[in-house]
Amino acid sequence: MQSVAAELSTLLAEVAPRLARITAFIAGGVFAANVAVAFGLVRYVAGLAGWLTRPANLPDEVGTAILTTAASTTAGYATLAEFRESGLLDDRATLVAVTMNTFFGFVQHVFTYYVPVLIPILGVTTGAVYVGARAGIALLITVTGVVAGGFLLSESNVDRAALADVEATGPEDDDRTDRERVRDAAGKSWRTLRRIVPRLAVVYTLVIWLVTTYDVAALTSVAEPITSVLGLPGAAVPVIAVFTLDTTAGAATLAGTEAGIFTTRTAVASLLIGSILSFAVSTFRRSIPFQYGIWGPSFGTKVIAVNTALKLVFISATVALLLAPVW
Repeated sequence: MQSVAAELSTLLAEVAPRLARITAFIAGGVFAANVAVAFGLVRYVAGLAGWLTRPANLPDEVGTAILTTAASTTAGYATLAEFRESGLLDDRATLVAVTMNTFFGFVQHVFTYYVPVLIPILGVTTGAVYVGARAGIALLITVTGVVAGGFLLSESNVDRAALADVEATGPEDDDRTDRERVRDAAGKSWRTLRRIVPRLAVVYTLVIWLVTTYDVAALTSVAEPITSVLGLPGAAVPVIAVFTLDTTAGAATLAGTEAGIFTTRTAVASLLIGSILSFAVSTFRRSIPFQYGIWGPSFGTKVIAVNTALKLVFISATVALLLAPVW
């Protein structure tokens, strides 16, 4: 009994400082991010949207939806849905606009998740490379949408007369006072901490317990034939498995591995592979309810198919580039 208590005390002594440090980074980062969003910082980033709509043969008003996506994904998609329902955009033009939304939807997550949550867990180098890779992927998908619009859309896909029936509002209609914005940001930050920190505590404790109790390399050696094909260490298997189910927990699993097992490239590649496998989970957990709620089952299925296909293509290409033996 005393031995178990001693082991538990040792484990908690190792977990507590790491968890406290990461919690402090997350708390400060999430609050700062929510304040930035509340005061409209993302709007300036999203201001590039107007430059994208014209080459894609879309009305300037579609830039409103793209701008809104950077502040609220739900609001951005709802605006596009209103454009489609009013007849301003047909299905092809709507799919192009949804594709162009990708980078601006990513911008929101940079401020609210990637920088304040994921980078502190992964560390500056690995975290920055991973976030940079995801930003590049999102940007390439948006550019693909612009190029597709330039080739596939014409005036026949847009009914500008329908603009009179559209009442699309953006984030500039926020009439909260400064104090209300800060208070709301604090509330959102607290909800984020309540959701993330308990999960991190459990994951960190389990990972450190496994590392200190068992030979992790031996436990994952059965996967060596698979991981060796991609040049990944055997320890990538549990990272990918956990990341598939939960991105934050997967990042914490990677952060808990012994130093030197992963290089920056293999760490980021492992996380990206996990993100590919997580599509099946996230599609049923989030994408289907969200997209079907916005568009209905028929068109919602098309949106999911296009989004998933483009992400698979560009994430796979990024993994191949990261693991290429030429550099």
